[in-house]
Amino acid sequence: MNAYSGRLAGRVAIVTGASRGIGLAIAERLVAEGARVGVTARHPEALAEAVTALGGPEYALAVPGRADDPAHRAAAVRQVGATFGPVDLLVNNTGINPVHGPLLGLDPAAARKILDVNLVATLGWVQEVCAAGMTERGGCVVNVSSIAGLAPSPGIAFYGVSKAALNHLTASLAVELGPAVRVNAVAPGVVKTRFAAALYRGREEEVAAHYPLGRLGLPPDVAGAVAFLASDDAAWITGQTVVCDGGVSLTGRAG
Repeated sequence: MNAYSGRLAGRVAIVTGASRGIGLAIAERLVAEGARVGVTARHPEALAEAVTALGGPEYALAVPGRADDPAHRAAAVRQVGATFGPVDLLVNNTGINPVHGPLLGLDPAAARKILDVNLVATLGWVQEVCAAGMTERGGCVVNVSSIAGLAPSPGIAFYGVSKAALNHLTASLAVELGPAVRVNAVAPGVVKTRFAAALYRGREEEVAAHYPLGRLGLPPDVAGAVAFLASDDAAWITGQTVVCDGGVSLTGRAG
């Protein structure tokens, strides 16, 4: 638990979508740097396993529920506050992409669901932690975006639309909530997780060949960027979307 600097010692965080993949890696890094973390996701069993991986109830609290459920968001902020203290850091990692294909064939119901989870719920989490006092105490929000929000990404175009909107929401919140609360985003390229498997499964070498750094991302790559933005090392950074993509966007590709 003490492999890093302890620069987040005494901080209390909520990480959404944290039962596996990028979210779990972020929670692990925050705990390693000294934070106590509330983790959320839909499935209680997976969250219980995540708490064990994070070192047990001394370090982490599981609050199962759907990110787009206002009652869940309120309960999570309340329970984390009662267990570890007021929330200093919110990491909005939950995201969905249930469809693949051209925009002209997109079911409007699916589009609304993507926006509800990827965008509206993010705003809801920020509203909840601010209502619980973050704007008075000070704090930090980090949103997990995607390079699909920076350039057209065929096949997952509406997911990219939701992330482009998330980037703009990040900047807008930074203006509204400063100076007390810093708000930034991280935009990864393709990261080797179950969520992104369809983008590289069976052709990883081919996909990775487009990356100047020669490989796809790993969850700890994103976690390190999030931990930096959450720390005082980033005390003069707000409203930014930090690209974390092995250089692939420099080649004109969105993943």
